[in-house]
Amino acid sequence: MSNDNIKVGTKAVWAGEKEYLVHGATQVPVVLSVAYNYDDMDEWYDVAIGKKKGHIYGRNTNPTVQAFEDKVKILEGAEAATSFSTGMAAISNTLSTFLLPGDRIVSIKDTYGGTNKIFTEFLPRQQIEVVLCETGNHEAIEAEVAKGCKVLYLETPTNPTVKITDIERMAKAGRDAGALVIVDNTFGTPINQNPLSLGVDLVIHSATKFLGGHADALGGVVCGSHELVEKIYHFREINGATMDPMAAYLTLRGMKTLHLRVRQQCANAMALAKYLQSKGLVEDVYYPGLETHPNHEIAKKQMKDFGGMLSFAVKGGVDTVRDLLPKLQFANRAANLGAVETTVGPARTTSHVECTSEERAAMGIPEGLIRVSCGIEDIEDLIADFEQAFQHVENALQV
Repeated sequence: MSNDNIKVGTKAVWAGEKEYLVHGATQVPVVLSVAYNYDDMDEWYDVAIGKKKGHIYGRNTNPTVQAFEDKVKILEGAEAATSFSTGMAAISNTLSTFLLPGDRIVSIKDTYGGTNKIFTEFLPRQQIEVVLCETGNHEAIEAEVAKGCKVLYLETPTNPTVKITDIERMAKAGRDAGALVIVDNTFGTPINQNPLSLGVDLVIHSATKFLGGHADALGGVVCGSHELVEKIYHFREINGATMDPMAAYLTLRGMKTLHLRVRQQCANAMALAKYLQSKGLVEDVYYPGLETHPNHEIAKKQMKDFGGMLSFAVKGGVDTVRDLLPKLQFANRAANLGAVETTVGPARTTSHVECTSEERAAMGIPEGLIRVSCGIEDIEDLIADFEQAFQHVENALQV
């Protein structure tokens, strides 16, 4: 049966593993060897230069890591994938592979804080021109891309305001201008969104988040054509941001339940977003599944479901955040997302801790914004937990 006929849940469980099973084992082993022995000098040479499949050194490739890459590759419908030690390593290495002094990159203002720092701090040092457009202003992005650029970089949904960009439309704009189009699909996940099928050249994931799903392993991955991924792999193998085999194993294991986790996280996020809309202390709720979201129709067009991430802004700003979040019993107050446990936090200590309050304001991120990564808990318990936390704050305000 071809991969085209297999459903995504089955792919999440089985894809990319059989080649790496040994001794009749049903699970991919953790291969911790740094180097690989060859008695035949000519075979060793052929593997070293890529003429023959195999492994020579852990900084380059590893069987456990390769099994992880193969699974992501199949889920995203890509020809190839290569992995990294973290999500930011995937982003920075990919950009460094293709951008040189004098090049121009177009992106949006609402990217993850670490990505934004690359755009505003590191790339300009290398004499690379960076143009950041208003997220959702497709005409402005198209106009800047048409002026000429080497890379068009998008993140959709965005972290933490879950804004949506029309991937297919932007991919066409990039192709017309001869630009490489890259999409960070961490929030989308391969379950809900496949940018390559919409015309994108490369897809990036922070594997630390939804792919692993258990907040116990760091990693990143990029998928695309053989030609492009080979270039990124070469940059990574020399610069050394290699994924650890144990992290690859943990992420590979986590991905077996990816479709189940994401299904529950999406349902929880929708229900929680609707509940938050009813709270007087809440000024705004940001979730693309809500009809009130400005890009709801675009999200419906390009996503199978709307994701497990949402955010909301509270009246009273930081003071309300300080009072509300510690009262939650079924939520970790932590700088992570995509895990089986619900995780909450303000942008000022999570996605955009690297930025000043002025920089966050310029990106449309209020100091009273709370990012919520919905877990797989029973939604009745999550809503009851938020209700008792809101009740505490409301009672305190009445004293």
